[in-house]
Amino acid sequence: MSDAVRALRDAAPSALAVLVRRYGDFEACEDAVQEALIAASAQWPHDGVPDSPRAWLVQVASRRYVDQVRSDVARRRRESLAAELEPPPAPVPAVDDTLTLFLLCCHPALTRPAQVALTLRAVGGLTTAEIARALLMPEATVAQRISRAKARIRASGEGFRMPHADELASRLAALRSVLYLIFTEGHTASSGDRLARVDLSAEAIRLARQLHDAAPDASGETTGLLALMLLTDARRAARTDAAGALVPLDEQDRSHWDPAMIDEGVALVTDVLDRAPIGPYQLQAAIAAVHDEAASTETTDWIEILGLYDLLARLAPGPMVTLGRIVAVAMVEGPEAGLAALDRAEGDDDGGSGSTLADHHRTWAVRAHLLERVGSPDAASLAFAEAARRTLNGPEQRYLAAKAEALRSTAG
Repeated sequence: MSDAVRALRDAAPSALAVLVRRYGDFEACEDAVQEALIAASAQWPHDGVPDSPRAWLVQVASRRYVDQVRSDVARRRRESLAAELEPPPAPVPAVDDTLTLFLLCCHPALTRPAQVALTLRAVGGLTTAEIARALLMPEATVAQRISRAKARIRASGEGFRMPHADELASRLAALRSVLYLIFTEGHTASSGDRLARVDLSAEAIRLARQLHDAAPDASGETTGLLALMLLTDARRAARTDAAGALVPLDEQDRSHWDPAMIDEGVALVTDVLDRAPIGPYQLQAAIAAVHDEAASTETTDWIEILGLYDLLARLAPGPMVTLGRIVAVAMVEGPEAGLAALDRAEGDDDGGSGSTLADHHRTWAVRAHLLERVGSPDAASLAFAEAARRTLNGPEQRYLAAKAEALRSTAG
């Protein structure tokens, strides 16, 4: 990424925040900033990045906004207002409104998909086309989703302000959830022919850093989230081979893991566990840290991982937490114990909140691995085949199908 592009990505959210605070019209301000970004992308590579990219964008976008008001022939009465809106040649305020913009994008009136799209657009600085490619959705659908999200915010009557104290914790929790959702989709794409969407996971980490720098973190969960992302993404280079095929954790070349990301993630989670109440993201980061610091699967401290999963299951139970704990049980107590735990978990599935466990391809993949370990190749082959049938991710599907075929050949 060039210096100009990096400067644009970094400065755009805070520039938009300044304009929204100044003029109040989210949609019109965003249009003005987009025009300023287009102008910058043409000018900066040749003339160099200005000393204050944000001030440059604010100045140009303000002019675009005023020009837009003045050019509205049907609303000539706003000419006087437009003259008053002309920004004085004063320095851009030093205050960084990125957090306010983050929280506005995660307004409770919006659905989670709308929050994701609006966050990527307004704070991430991605174009509608880039968001559509990242989310593997039609551009028209993304454009409509963003347009409706802005209309909902406008209809809510909420100005550009920090939420009240009693709203802040829940809004920050929603924001962390949105960023983790973006990262998860980037780490392992829900569909498509690539295992990961690196652009999406990298953007999630960038935005998590911004949130970590801007947001109060009394809960420690923002720090935990950033640590989790770093510790997970540190293994990315070893997750696929030269042909793009999936490489499972126990077969990865750990020398390809990123030591700088591991060191940063470990430092973050160690610090936050010492100073803040324990939360789900911190526990997941701690689990990732145990994996990352081990020299191999065999030398991994699975007892510690099981203990962390026990805590996580009490704080934030869910299908993926259940599966992770089952894997840890199998590593500590043996594959038979893991299968028994999996049977109990599926038996507890009453069609309610836990119904996704039995349906998820990862449940079948875990069962298949455990069946292979207990020496049941026929049953393991069927389970691997079922897991392959249920996933839409190409590399995962090919890996699971190849395991099914190999076991079928062995059994035959």
